[in-house]
Amino acid sequence: MTASSASAAGKPPPNALPRRDPAGMPALSIDGVSHSYGPRRALVDISFAVAPASFTALLGLNGAGKSTLFSLVTRLFGIQAGRIGIFGHDIHTAPGEALRLLGVVFQPRTLDLDLSVMQNLLYHAALHGIARADARLRGEEVLSRLGLADRAGSKVRDLSGGQMRRLEIARALLHRPRLLLLDEATVGLDVKARADIIGHVRQLVTEQGIGVLWATHLFDEISASDDLVVLHQGRVLAQGPVPHVIANAGADDIHAAFMRLTGAAGESGMAAP
Repeated sequence: MTASSASAAGKPPPNALPRRDPAGMPALSIDGVSHSYGPRRALVDISFAVAPASFTALLGLNGAGKSTLFSLVTRLFGIQAGRIGIFGHDIHTAPGEALRLLGVVFQPRTLDLDLSVMQNLLYHAALHGIARADARLRGEEVLSRLGLADRAGSKVRDLSGGQMRRLEIARALLHRPRLLLLDEATVGLDVKARADIIGHVRQLVTEQGIGVLWATHLFDEISASDDLVVLHQGRVLAQGPVPHVIANAGADDIHAAFMRLTGAAGESGMAAP
């Protein structure tokens, strides 16, 4: 089906942008971004947007370019081509304003195992210039919200894997960002811990209006109410509300849509519901 025939049938074209807020300002805008490691092209002219108060799933195989994109958004890597904006602030020309609005949970854990839960939060708060008294109050607030209030004095090494992930989310929320990025946040967790983490993050969207970009290779972490970006071999193959991506691919579910879009039937690394 062509883009024009899709529109005529009442379906958006395959590359329709996700929803935006009434003011038209995306929480995150990726415009024409490319990145290479020497001769290897990790990202090729990708563009999409994440709306405020929305959950956008970035779906792709391991090696699709998800972590490279996160490294660009967080300025761990310099932008080689294209533009990235956070609530209208260009991360290249106004990095301070942009990054103050951003919270991140990377795939590798970055907690200090020998410090307590609260000490990890206070250290992070100090890096953001938050006064200690205010930091402790914020720490108690986010720990309560994420079900860790009773572990504030525990050493991090004594937490379960799911509790460590919840602590990393709490830490990312400490400076009250409006956009939260999570890169394969449930890797290595059991089914219940995965469900708990996803539930907590979705609650942040509905209760606090935070925009979320959730990078994953697991189909069952994606809901029909989400926006979806399919990233494969460094290219965006489809984007938009999940039901529209599925319909435009001529498929019955996310798994089948992904396989049709990528021709990945023989590839490993993806998990069906």
